[in-house]
Amino acid sequence: MTTQIENLNVLGLDAMPSPREIKQRVPLSERATSTVLRGRRTVSQILLGADPRPLFIVGPCSIHDPKAGLDYAERLAALAADVADTLCVVMRVYFEKPRTTTGWKGFINDPHMNDTFCIEEGMALGRQFLRDVNELGLPAATEALDPISPQYYGDLVSWTAIGARTAESQTHREMASGLSTPVGFKNGTDGSLDAAINGIISASHPHSFLGINEQGEAAIIRTRGNALGHVVLRGGERPNYDSVSVQLTEKALEKAGLRQNIIIDCSHANSGKKAERQPAVLRDVVHQLRDGSQSIAGVMIESFIEAGNQAILTDRSQMKYGCSVTDACVSWEQTRTMLLDSAEALASTVARRKPVAA
Repeated sequence: MTTQIENLNVLGLDAMPSPREIKQRVPLSERATSTVLRGRRTVSQILLGADPRPLFIVGPCSIHDPKAGLDYAERLAALAADVADTLCVVMRVYFEKPRTTTGWKGFINDPHMNDTFCIEEGMALGRQFLRDVNELGLPAATEALDPISPQYYGDLVSWTAIGARTAESQTHREMASGLSTPVGFKNGTDGSLDAAINGIISASHPHSFLGINEQGEAAIIRTRGNALGHVVLRGGERPNYDSVSVQLTEKALEKAGLRQNIIIDCSHANSGKKAERQPAVLRDVVHQLRDGSQSIAGVMIESFIEAGNQAILTDRSQMKYGCSVTDACVSWEQTRTMLLDSAEALASTVARRKPVAA
């Protein structure tokens, strides 16, 4: 009788390896572990004011080609070392893409970009990519979208975002309360701060919710709360990276009794989804930092080897190497200029800042 009332719209239930099994296939290395621990510690110290450098979260809108992604990571690791005295660089490694209606949902969901949805393969390859990036000495940042995925690769992440479409979700706030990284909540797509601020408050408290454990068994997850939640300004109906918007965000955080930590997304609505405008947004943010802003903890930049973006083609050989298949990105050459110029402009500012005790 149950077949008449259950799973009426479900075509199949394929077994998924447990988090432990995937981790055994792609185990942590000593070098990767060291990078994760250093990355999390450094990001936390920046948010607490103990490290005077701004955080630069830089990388592709999404990872779709691990070869090109690692090529980019090697370049970014070298550049990160060059600017390390002034900037803390973390690579943006996004595997899961929220869609307004339909579309490619990201590397883990569909690693071959052909609607075969080889999620088991995508999860293992995604974990391997994160390990490879960390083994370069480059910490990684990602967006937490699927509430189960962090069990598979969360041990390789140093900073996590909760997106504009999910900041209001109870499921994602509960998940954020248990993540081992600092978590940035993006403002709503309309520009409203309410969802992000309420998300930070909610995630700072303990929660109990359903999830899975290392063995892949259903479990009640009980969290202590995440004390390092903060706002990511990504724009809305208008950009919100300007000094007035930052000051309004500061006041909203103060009213809510929260630490005044703000990451500014140079992409998305802040650049009108025009990648070529990201350098102008960054210059404005750097100017605010030089003028003495204490609340801006860092920025996010969407960047890849080639500028722009491209459609996903059936014939992959016809696709441009190192070019985004989701949002448009600035090129590697532009990225290098942006980071070097920012490091030069902020060197004296960072040197003058007096770290507070964490």
